[in-house]
Amino acid sequence: MRILQIAPLWETVPPPAYGGTEAVVSLLADELVRQGHDVTLAASGDSQTRAKLLSVYHRSLRRADDLADRNPYDWVHMATALEHARDFDIVHNHTGELVMAMANLVTTPMLTTTHCMTTHDTEFIWRRYRQAYNTISRWQMAHFARVAPQARSMGHVYNAIDVETFPFETEKGGDLLFLSRVAPEKGPQHAVEVAKRTGRRLIIAGKVDNYDRRFFEEVMRDLIDGEQIVFFGEADARQKRELYARAMCLLMPITWDEPFGLVMPEAMACGTPVIAFNRGSAPEIIAHGRTGFIVDTVAEMADAVADVRRIDPHACRALVRERFAPATMAANYVRVYERLAADAQRARAVTVHAPVPTALAERAVAAGDERAIARAAS
Repeated sequence: MRILQIAPLWETVPPPAYGGTEAVVSLLADELVRQGHDVTLAASGDSQTRAKLLSVYHRSLRRADDLADRNPYDWVHMATALEHARDFDIVHNHTGELVMAMANLVTTPMLTTTHCMTTHDTEFIWRRYRQAYNTISRWQMAHFARVAPQARSMGHVYNAIDVETFPFETEKGGDLLFLSRVAPEKGPQHAVEVAKRTGRRLIIAGKVDNYDRRFFEEVMRDLIDGEQIVFFGEADARQKRELYARAMCLLMPITWDEPFGLVMPEAMACGTPVIAFNRGSAPEIIAHGRTGFIVDTVAEMADAVADVRRIDPHACRALVRERFAPATMAANYVRVYERLAADAQRARAVTVHAPVPTALAERAVAAGDERAIARAAS
């Protein structure tokens, strides 16, 4: 298939450190090429990919501190990608709502992956989007069915990680690990409480965005003593693998419904159990009692720390290989692409043979209504 992948321009593909969406897009594009598909990746010019690279700007916007306004570069990035849409069988949008807002300007079938949740304002676009989308967890599906009932749901496809690049370690240290953006919804303050309850050292590894700076200064700064509570800072790809492999367990005390936390399969790929609050997709990613624990409170998380030694590191790695490998993710997406491309071809056939009810045919195809497609063709 001829596939156009549109990545955000804000981060390099793959990202040097933080950047979950870009990491997934990188794996997907490369794996699709390995499987024999003709793939073009619209991304920043400093990206590295097996696919053909389509770029309007030579670096990611995160690195472009000299630009007074980065948005125009982002707009041209997305518009240029869609200008080439007619050359492909499928457009896979990983950038969110701006591309969705322009979806009606292209005739190529579009799939939008819901890497982020909606806000009150972005729902304005979702209510008008009539192409297809997929979620990245089962948990997300109910939310988007409510927000965009007119759009075509293609179910969920789990994200993947490059399992073989994560070092497997059976002999663990005694430290707790928090590895995420240092933000209130990620719960680092609760990880500190778990460390104090258990008497164990906590390593906090993560970036502090500008909009989280106040939280870090007002809440986290005084909790970090450099001895029991250690702030590592943002870890790059090599560093985070070393941290995962050595840790006794990864703590995920999230206070929001995270659609898919990549740090969970990443830690498990290293044989490291994960203890997470029962929010969002966490129960789908962690096999409770086998690769970690799902808990409801800080007290339960502290109690679970005492039980992580009975988790088999081999079971953690095996689950990730089974559910979250790049080949699995790519195969699932190809099935979605093929359905969308086949329906688009049928819609074009309806248009040729019955030009009057074209709008009816297009609505039927968008909804996946085979009976309506047949009626439009008759």
